[in-house]
Amino acid sequence: MNQTEQEIWDFLHRHLQSIFAQDAAVYRATTSEELSLYEWFVAPHRQDGLDFHFFMIEHGWAGTAGDFRYDLLEPRLQLYGATSESPTAVVSYTFMLTIAGAEGITHRTHNESRVLVKGKAGWQVVHVHKSPAWQAPQAPG
Repeated sequence: MNQTEQEIWDFLHRHLQSIFAQDAAVYRATTSEELSLYEWFVAPHRQDGLDFHFFMIEHGWAGTAGDFRYDLLEPRLQLYGATSESPTAVVSYTFMLTIAGAEGITHRTHNESRVLVKGKAGWQVVHVHKSPAWQAPQAPG
């Protein structure tokens, strides 16, 4: 892994950790104001901007107030324009969140892609797409 690839993975882990650790300041620093995202488990429509996520972060939506960990299964990095002023990276993986709570250990998984762009402020997430990690039917039931 070269230095740029390591920088991207380190950035991504900092960004993801901020979400589950409820660190709004780091989330703001690592996420573009122009964020667009699809989260299949929230709404069947695209969401734009940061306000929705700040509300969720502030209210502990992920249930990670106790012990948690996440793993990125089958991670892949695609880097474009590495020598340009605004290189772009696409990272994709199956996200697995493990939470230790009063009920014991629970797991949640989904497939995820994040598009990152490096500008004057460093790397920022500009788009997220999440989909089920199980085979969904072609049409709603």
